[in-house]
Order: sequence, then C-alpha cells, then structure tokens
Amino acid sequence: MFTTLKLRKTILLASILILGLQLNAQENSKDKNKKTTFEVKGNCGMCKSRIEKASIKVKGVKYANWDIPSKQLTLILDENKCTTLDVKKAIAKVGHDTDSTKADSTTYNSLPPCCQFRDPNSIHMDHGTKQ
Repeated sequence: MFTTLKLRKTILLASILILGLQLNAQENSKDKNKKTTFEVKGNCGMCKSRIEKASIKVKGVKYANWDIPSKQLTLILDENKCTTLDVKKAIAKVGHDTDSTKADSTTYNSLPPCCQFRDPNSIHMDHGTKQ
C-alpha cells in the first residue's frame, strides 16, 4: 500500500512537471505569423518597390507592404527566422531610413533625386504619378 501511494505521488508530480514544461514552451515559442508595422522614410512608387523588395528578400518575411502617404511598412514575418531589426537593416542597405537604422550616405546619394527623402524639396518633384 505504501509503495502504491508513493507511485501515485510520483506519477502526479511527473504529470505536473510535464504540464508546466509544455506551458512554458508555448509561452516561449515565437510567432510564425507576426504582424508588425513601422515607419520607413521614402517618397514615391520607386521607393515603395525598393523597400518592399528589400524586405521580402529577408528570410522569414512573408508579406511586405509600404504605404506611401503614411510611410508605414506592414510586415508579416516568422520570428523563428528573422527579426524586425533584420528587415530594418536590409532596408537601410538599399538607401532608406527607419527609426533604428540609417542608410549610409553613399547608398542614399545613389538614389534617384525624387527618392532622396532627406531633401525637403524632393517631395515636390515629379514622382511619375498623374495629377
């Protein structure tokens, strides 16, 4: 009888331990379809294309859409494969700034004049849109 009671306690303790580990593992798992939005500096359709292409090339990014008027990039990414910072670094490499990354001056200066968002006059340039 004593060994049966001891065996039941051991099984109960093991079950609680396994359940606790499973719950902890679920809390620590990363989101495979994390939706995030952040600002990316740019002006026009060429910027949009460049920003989205740089984003989607990052392994783990499933969706990228940059809204020209709001300057907001919306992403769906797999947090197991990449981070938001990885995407921001890729965007900076093609000439665009974010809140935490800045394009180097050589890359930025190689952008078409209408895409040089740091110049306040660039917003008034012809961006290939019909009025």
